[in-house]
Amino acid sequence: MKKEEENLIIPDEIITNKIYLIRNQKVLLDRDLAELYQVETKLLKRQVRRNIERFPDDFMFELTKDELQNWRSQFGTSNSDKMGLRYAPMVFTEQGVAMLSSVLKSDRAIAVNIKIIRIFTKMRNLLSDNLSLRLEIEGIKKKLTNQDKNIELVFSYLDELVEKKENTPERNKIGYKI
Repeated sequence: MKKEEENLIIPDEIITNKIYLIRNQKVLLDRDLAELYQVETKLLKRQVRRNIERFPDDFMFELTKDELQNWRSQFGTSNSDKMGLRYAPMVFTEQGVAMLSSVLKSDRAIAVNIKIIRIFTKMRNLLSDNLSLRLEIEGIKKKLTNQDKNIELVFSYLDELVEKKENTPERNKIGYKI
């Protein structure tokens, strides 16, 4: 397996570009996985159906007709043969991809799964980093908003003092007069 993993030269960008957001989950399509594993899509689907108990809904689901139509329209094609989608595809979440390695037992499938899981992990880390940055920025914005209010308050007090000084009558000076 080490040799297969070393010989596996699939750029991260290729896998990343095959990850879609469907039902608020990052998923890979069956045909894309089959291409990466270098097997036919129907073979991959057959293996999954034979082991369907390993793939609960949060691991794998099939697209509904509406989801499939929406997905196709995002690519601007109406010809299902062009996209290789005559039937609603199975889509696999990160856990589903991990489970595929136990169903497809080739060295290539295992090596590809390891690479995919690493990419999912990298994406999750990037998103969490972005989230923490966003939270920090929101905190800074709150502080700036509070500081703006405080500065406005200070200027209003200064205006009041200037106005008071202007409205106070001139006092008699005490002390030596020359």
